[in-house]
Amino acid sequence: MYKYTDMKIKNNRLEALRLIISSQQLGSQDELLNALQKEGFKLTQATLSRDLKQLKVAKAATMGGNYVYVLPNETMYKRVSSPASVREMMRMSGFVSANFSGNIGVIKTRPGYASSIAWHIDNSDIPMILGTIAGDDTIFIVLKEGYTHQEVIDELNMRVPSLK
Repeated sequence: MYKYTDMKIKNNRLEALRLIISSQQLGSQDELLNALQKEGFKLTQATLSRDLKQLKVAKAATMGGNYVYVLPNETMYKRVSSPASVREMMRMSGFVSANFSGNIGVIKTRPGYASSIAWHIDNSDIPMILGTIAGDDTIFIVLKEGYTHQEVIDELNMRVPSLK
């Protein structure tokens, strides 16, 4: 049976693994283990294999013909050209930006964050939002008529902690 702290450590490790895979081109488990070790995570190859399976990580060919680990739905290999450290990225929320056109909003997130942020929006019962559709790093929100974009942003900031 897991203790709360064991689950917190695992969740932090999985988050670090997501951030490493989305910000670096690594092609072997040894490279992943080394990257995780640099961030303070000590684990066995067997644990890493289980983590990769849980995250549904796959290998995909790069333009150069090498095979690297990618997260699911990361078809365009969204990589950051000058990534922050994993520790810095873990302190940041997944939110990147929000823009509106009429009654449609587009929220951009870091890769892998859109579905959880959309879930928070949908479960916050915000009366001015009819619903959301989430991809990997983009959320479409449909707004009810009669509300300003600023009112929606203010409401989102109050109710969805990851948007602050």
